[in-house]
Amino acid sequence: MPFPFSVDGIARALDTEEIGLYHLEGRLPTSNDGSAMSTFEEIVTLITDNLFSQVAILIGLIALFGLLLQRKPIEQVVAGTLRATIGVVILNIGVEIFVGGLVAFQAIVSSALGLEPPAAASSLTDFNAGPGTVVPLIIAGGFVVHLILVRVFPAARYVYLTGHLMYWMSVVIAATLVESFGDVNRWVLAGVGSLLIGCYWVLQPLWTEPLMRRVMQDDGAVGLAHTTSTLAVATGYGAKWMRLGDAKKHDSENLKLPRALSFFKDINVSTAFIIGLIMLIAIAFADGGVVEEQMGEDTVLPWVWGLLQALRFAAGIAILLFGVRMFLAEIVPAFRGLSEKALPGTAPALDIPVTFTKAPTSVMLGFLASTIVFLILMGVFAAAGWFVLVPPMIMLFFGGGAGGVFGNAVAGWRGALFGGVLNGVILAFGQWISWGLYSDTAPELATLADPDWYAVGWLLMGIGSLLAPLGAAGPWVVAGVALVLTIVILVLLGRRRPSVSTVTEQPAPAPAEVPSGGAGEQPERASRAGTTGDRPESLRVLAVCGAGMGSSLILRKTAEQALERLGVEAELNHTDVGSARGMTADVVVGQRTYLEDLDGVAELAVEIESFVDVKQAEERLRAALTERGWL
Repeated sequence: MPFPFSVDGIARALDTEEIGLYHLEGRLPTSNDGSAMSTFEEIVTLITDNLFSQVAILIGLIALFGLLLQRKPIEQVVAGTLRATIGVVILNIGVEIFVGGLVAFQAIVSSALGLEPPAAASSLTDFNAGPGTVVPLIIAGGFVVHLILVRVFPAARYVYLTGHLMYWMSVVIAATLVESFGDVNRWVLAGVGSLLIGCYWVLQPLWTEPLMRRVMQDDGAVGLAHTTSTLAVATGYGAKWMRLGDAKKHDSENLKLPRALSFFKDINVSTAFIIGLIMLIAIAFADGGVVEEQMGEDTVLPWVWGLLQALRFAAGIAILLFGVRMFLAEIVPAFRGLSEKALPGTAPALDIPVTFTKAPTSVMLGFLASTIVFLILMGVFAAAGWFVLVPPMIMLFFGGGAGGVFGNAVAGWRGALFGGVLNGVILAFGQWISWGLYSDTAPELATLADPDWYAVGWLLMGIGSLLAPLGAAGPWVVAGVALVLTIVILVLLGRRRPSVSTVTEQPAPAPAEVPSGGAGEQPERASRAGTTGDRPESLRVLAVCGAGMGSSLILRKTAEQALERLGVEAELNHTDVGSARGMTADVVVGQRTYLEDLDGVAELAVEIESFVDVKQAEERLRAALTERGWL
């Protein structure tokens, strides 16, 4: 169908009164005399539909402008822009696979438990094709609001750099506003959403700052930018209030977990294991007709199909994470570059895995406690006939790990278990409650959520129900109140403490090296390095973390700067611990809990605790390379 260039034509073609994409009192404004306003609306609509409503294109543009402003070489600009764009496309493919698997999973588990699967009038796919197309505008506008607040108010000293959560939290806010106020005008939704998300990005690292300092044992060199922040706060202060233990006396790092449980560190493996186990049990007790209906035209045995579905489920998550890693590798450096140039005296707020290096055992305690509690509640909900819960393995891992780390910082291993239990309870009840609340927009958000999604969404819905009588003014009142409260908080914080500059580099502990496989186990590396200890002309360095997203990317950049200081030419890459097992490198860097599982991947494995401390990375790499004879 040709593109309708008249405003009335656009409205008729899209049937805006039903889907509400451009709903302005039921019609778009028109002009009888062909005024400039009509032309402006046509141009803006054309640009929005074909540019800003496409997340991949928008992310690519942000990367493009960021690289251009940093005066990067043309080849880096082109490659970085395309990688960022392709990464978002891959992410969306992963989401489609992941969400598609939820349908079959819920239907079979419901049949096995004698329950009706949860129903909804809409889906995340429908929402993204409708009102959700405004999300890119919310991200762009929200980041501008965020940077302005950080620039104006010294107390707002953290720049939010967890890119994938920028997207998801914007989706949550957009869906919440639509659920609260009905068909909201596209530009109102963009404006209000931008103000709300911008305020959230400013405040979230601040309310976790006291506990974050305790976890990281620094003066605020790194903030937390993750949607498990409410869980972190609840765990930390809850463990303290209940006096669960002493952080030093009961430190979880003094405990030893069975090595047989180490595979849970890999999100892909743990997801396939848990989902596969549940699917096989559910298929054994489910109605045969329901299983056949979900299998469709597949001719394999039901249990084989169940295993394949679990693997497909895990593959969807792996594809999603790969896409996130790909676009974050370009978009985060662009954001950091802009922030460092325009916002002196600020510090980065990073993804939750940056805390995992401080207490890796507590991460596993929190994850296991979170998973066990969720599975128990899954059975309780089924027995009571309340709801069919879907185990969200990513949220159980990162949320459980967050609860474990923050709980351990306050009360040791008891606090870590408490944090994991709390995360499992929040995810179970949050999923149950939020599925109904988002039934008209994107109910899958309930199964993909972190605790902050629930907290912010429920708060906005509660306020929205009170302001619903105000009609079109309601969303603006919510945004105005949020902005005023944010400014008041920043002013009060600014009076309580002086402006804090970026923390200088912390003294690094003594260098440490984790033994890895020898040259005999890796012939390729032996041929590159030789037996005389000669360093390869260009070292292949691999930075790893649990999911291969924010933390490994930051570590990669830190290691790159450290190697430049040492005068060592290197090719750097970053990935998750699962993918790293199938790769080869000369040097692998990361935290001890992951390096222990990467024997044979690289000739040198160097433990680095602080992902943002260039001095520490330089010292540890210098020691390892010198011992190997490469420096």
